[in-house]
Amino acid sequence: MSSGPQPEAPPHSPLVHGLPDFAVEITPPDLTPFIQGNTGIPGFTTLDSGREGPHVVITSLIHGNEFAGAIVLAEMLRAGFAPLRGRLTLGFANLAAYKQFDRKNPLATRYLEEDLNRVWDDYQLFGVRRSAELDRARAMKPLIDSADLLLDLHTMLWPSEPLMLCGAGARGRELALAVGTPGLVVADAGHKGGKRLIDYGRFTEGAEQKASCVLVEAGQHWEAKAIAQSRATVLSLLRHAGMVAGIAAPQRPRLAQVVRTVTARTNRFIFVRDFHGGEMVSAAGTIIAHDGDEAILTPEDNMMLVLPALRVAHGHTAVRLAKILEN
Repeated sequence: MSSGPQPEAPPHSPLVHGLPDFAVEITPPDLTPFIQGNTGIPGFTTLDSGREGPHVVITSLIHGNEFAGAIVLAEMLRAGFAPLRGRLTLGFANLAAYKQFDRKNPLATRYLEEDLNRVWDDYQLFGVRRSAELDRARAMKPLIDSADLLLDLHTMLWPSEPLMLCGAGARGRELALAVGTPGLVVADAGHKGGKRLIDYGRFTEGAEQKASCVLVEAGQHWEAKAIAQSRATVLSLLRHAGMVAGIAAPQRPRLAQVVRTVTARTNRFIFVRDFHGGEMVSAAGTIIAHDGDEAILTPEDNMMLVLPALRVAHGHTAVRLAKILEN
């Protein structure tokens, strides 16, 4: 059973001898009581208020080593959370990868065979190809297809300001701005490697469709701060959906639009220095990285670096370059 390829460092990279040690500050939650669930889909539990309202779905563990969000959902289930209206489904997605998590090698269980957040298109979902993650996506699909609002809980490997990704559509953007935390919303068109859950057709296609989905990157993978941000985002979504009372609306977040997604064309991609996600580069034409012999330059003034991956392999997203919009 494979845990998936790990990106290789460029020969001249300061990380050539391996990734830095990432401390696992938080304890992986015991999800045993929630594996069976009550939906017929292992790991997913629906809490029904018995009152009219939206179906809200919150997913965690799309990547098996990102469990800050799973901690928050497990807290809610243990506490017997009851929504004030509608139905709330809480789910742990890639349970098979999570089961393999090892604190001594925390990067190894992002997925087993392929990225569960790159398979959300009809060609993949209705095709004949099989993998552990595709099978799981197909099993999850009926719940995803019934969601009115969906929040996908993630964390990040490299240092970055927490942010909400809303995809390219207006519905995701509206939901992200209404949730309001983290205080940065980034609109983008996804990855060349496949469609994310936020890019799935239910949330992006058809004028008659009202469903919407956002993805939160709550902080670095195994830091306590990521739990706190995940909790705040979940509560704000439930406030927006009318499922919880007494939660104040956050201030309106900043909105950024990605103008270029940089995908590594070689295995010799290296940034000129260790950038921090959310960092601004003031001047157009500034060299921020080299991809083999090609210099990567900022296309406009005042570019924000979104989720720079300080070690990246050929074909993977290295960084998104975004501009701040008035909203």
